[in-house]
Amino acid sequence: MKFGTKAIHAGVAPDPSTGAIMTPIFQTSTYVQKSPGDHQGFEYSRTHNPTRTALQQNLAALENGKHGLCFSSGLGAIDAIIKLLQPGDEVISTNDLYGGSYRIFTKVFERYGIKFHFVSMDDPATIETYINERTRLIWAETPTNPMMNIIDIAGIGAVAKKHKVMFAVDNTFATPFLQNPLDMGADIVMHSVTKYLGGHSDVVMGAIIVNDDQLAEQLAFIQNACGATPGPQDCFLVLRGIKTLHIRMERHCQNGKTIAAFLKNHPKVEKVYWPGFEDHPNHEIAKSQMRDFGGMISFTLKGNDMKDAIKVLENLKLFALAESLGGVESLSGHPASMTHASIPKEEREKVGLVDSLIRLSVGIEDADDLKEDLRNALNKI
Repeated sequence: MKFGTKAIHAGVAPDPSTGAIMTPIFQTSTYVQKSPGDHQGFEYSRTHNPTRTALQQNLAALENGKHGLCFSSGLGAIDAIIKLLQPGDEVISTNDLYGGSYRIFTKVFERYGIKFHFVSMDDPATIETYINERTRLIWAETPTNPMMNIIDIAGIGAVAKKHKVMFAVDNTFATPFLQNPLDMGADIVMHSVTKYLGGHSDVVMGAIIVNDDQLAEQLAFIQNACGATPGPQDCFLVLRGIKTLHIRMERHCQNGKTIAAFLKNHPKVEKVYWPGFEDHPNHEIAKSQMRDFGGMISFTLKGNDMKDAIKVLENLKLFALAESLGGVESLSGHPASMTHASIPKEEREKVGLVDSLIRLSVGIEDADDLKEDLRNALNKI
C-alpha cells in the first residue's frame, strides 16, 4: 500500500462484533477469562488493549517496521529506550535536541551510571571518535529541535552497524510521511505522537517502532513492567488523526516553504533555519532522505535582543504562543525560555540557540494570513 492508504487502513479492521468501521474505544481495565490463562489475547489493559493494539500496528506499518509500541508520552518512550542500557554504558547523542530529552538523559539517567556524550552529528565520520567498548546507543534527531540540523541517517546507520551499536532516531519533526529511518539503517524510531501524528493538539503520547523481534520483546517487557502506557481514548484519537496525516503534512510543507521564504526576505530577521533552503547545512542530505522539508522553522532577529523576541511573540495572533508543535493550528515558541530552558545557556549557544531565536510550527491555515500575522508582529520591534 502507498502511504495515504496505509494511514487510513493499515493495522485496523472493522469491529467483528458490530462491523463498526472505526476502531472501538475499549474502555476497560480487565478482561474475563474462561479459565486461568484461557483468554482471548487480552488480560489487563496496561499490558494490552485492543484500541492500542490497532494503533501500534498502524504506526509500525507507517514506519515500514514490524513492531509498534505506544507510551503515555514521548518521554515515556525515551525512558523505555534508555532502560535497555546498563550502568556503565555510554550514549552518543546529537548536541542539538529537545530539551526534555536532554533533561531525562542528564538529570535522571546519568544518576544511574549511564554516560552521555553530546556531539555534533553533521558528519557521521566524527561520531566514530566517540565510540568505545562501552558505547551502546547513538541517539539522533533529524531535523533537530530547534536548529533544524540535518543528520545523515544512512551514514550514521553504517557507523552503528560497523561497531554493533544500537541506533535510535527521534522522527517527530519529519514524521513517517517525510522519512523512514528504519529503511536507512536505524534500529529504533521514536515519535512524540503528541505532535504531527496526533495532529490536533488534544493528545499526549509517545511511540517506538522497531523491526528486531528480540528488541521488541525487551521494549514490550519494559512497557508493561514500568507502566507508561496510554489509555484507549487517546489511542482512538490518534488513530483518527493519522487518517489525515498525509494530507496535513502536504499542507504543512507547502505553508512552511512560503513562510520560510517570507522570513528570509524580511529586513528585521537575521537568519532562518529551514532544511529546504539550498544554503541550509546538509541540504543535499535532506533532499536525499526526506520527501519534503516540513513545517518547522526557527529564526533569529537582528540585534539578538531577547526583548525583541518576546515582543514579537506577544504580538502574534494566529501563531499562538504555546508549548508543543505539529497541530493543525500554527504555534510559536521561545526555546531559550520554554522548550529548551533545561539546557544551560552556554550549551544552547554552542549550537546557535541564541536568546532571540523563535521557533514556529507552521499550521495548515491560509499562508497569506500567516504571513500577515508575522508581518504585523515584526513591525512592533
